[in-house]
Amino acid sequence: MARHLKRGMDAGAIKAADAQVRQTVEAILAEVEAKGDAAVRALSEKFDNWSPTSFKLSDGEVERAIGQVAKRDLDDIRFAQAQVRNFAQKQKETMLDLEVETLPGVILGHRHIPVGSIGCYVPGGRYPMVASAHMSIVTAKVAGVPRIIACAPPFKGGPHPAIVAAMHFGGADEIYVLGGVQAVAAMALGTGSIGAVDMIVGPGNAYVAEAKRQLYGRVGIDLLAGPTETLIIADDSVDAEICATDLLGQAEHGPTSPAVLVTDSEKLARATMAEVERLLKILPTADAAGKAWADMGEVIVCDSTEEMVAEADRIASEHVQVMTRDPDYFLARMTNYGSLFLGPRTNVAYGDKVIGTNHTLPTKKAARYTGGLWVGKFLKTCTYQKVMTDKASAQIGEVCSRLCILEGFSGHAEQANVRVRRYGGRNVPYAAAAE
Repeated sequence: MARHLKRGMDAGAIKAADAQVRQTVEAILAEVEAKGDAAVRALSEKFDNWSPTSFKLSDGEVERAIGQVAKRDLDDIRFAQAQVRNFAQKQKETMLDLEVETLPGVILGHRHIPVGSIGCYVPGGRYPMVASAHMSIVTAKVAGVPRIIACAPPFKGGPHPAIVAAMHFGGADEIYVLGGVQAVAAMALGTGSIGAVDMIVGPGNAYVAEAKRQLYGRVGIDLLAGPTETLIIADDSVDAEICATDLLGQAEHGPTSPAVLVTDSEKLARATMAEVERLLKILPTADAAGKAWADMGEVIVCDSTEEMVAEADRIASEHVQVMTRDPDYFLARMTNYGSLFLGPRTNVAYGDKVIGTNHTLPTKKAARYTGGLWVGKFLKTCTYQKVMTDKASAQIGEVCSRLCILEGFSGHAEQANVRVRRYGGRNVPYAAAAE
């Protein structure tokens, strides 16, 4: 039976924190909806001390920001975007339009239609998340979205040059220096200066995720992503240093980021816990990573490989890193995860920044029912139907008529009956089932 050597924060404390976030976000959304640009400006001043003449960057401001980025950094951004673009294009190629004759004279089909407009949120609080621009903007561009706007918070009193470069290279049509719930609200609800979009995408902190949750339905969302989660599955084929490094590498996202080790080796488990403490003494981001490990870190020892699979699926983590003798065993059997990182040669940071898969992934057990952001999220699969012959219309109509009367829908039945009479030559009584 799986046993914990270390547990995270009590579920009750997490629930209380979530309630506070929910109330704060609700108030901000109501304010933006009621007051538009004035509310956005006031909130930006309050939370970010940022109130420029225009939150939207002009072409000249975009060029000046890009000019502040070192050539090697620009080259690296372009390289990362090329990987994301290539994988998204390959994914799109698997999504084929369909048209099929299911019965003689009956044609059914579907088309993949891009969403009309999206708003991409790029986090930039503790860390400027340059890579998030690739994941949302580049992928939406591959999908064919006609209008893409992007928001990121100010960084040290202005636009973050590398984020602006990534947004511009990715293909954003409008770039705004605006952060937090007010940015998400402005894009989703629209203001005098920002046109509303059809869908909001991108990761963020607990407040941004809650804003997306509350806005869902009025606009589409990709998924509820954040705070970052990581799960490492390891056996004694790897050592404590690599396990501890990879746990802390994701824990540094922030103090509420779960980092979990699942192993069948108690020796490795205890060595990893000791190694975490050693690394926290030298890690520059130990303030965030240490808090996350103290409050949200878990270490679980299992009796078998099968039990490790069961525990991992129960946890349903955003990132699952598998460092075992046979990582493909987990690929074949696991069902609940955002993304898998197989073998010690790969790691979550590769997926976060450069390898090409999307880093906007499900958290808080959402991996039980959804995958992460991908090109298909920006495409609506819409069906259509054509009945080509009188015989086919009458044949379908007779069955439809009877099924509608079975359910008590007389008006529906008449939609079928009028066609049975007209195209089938049958004298069906009004609002009765075709016999």
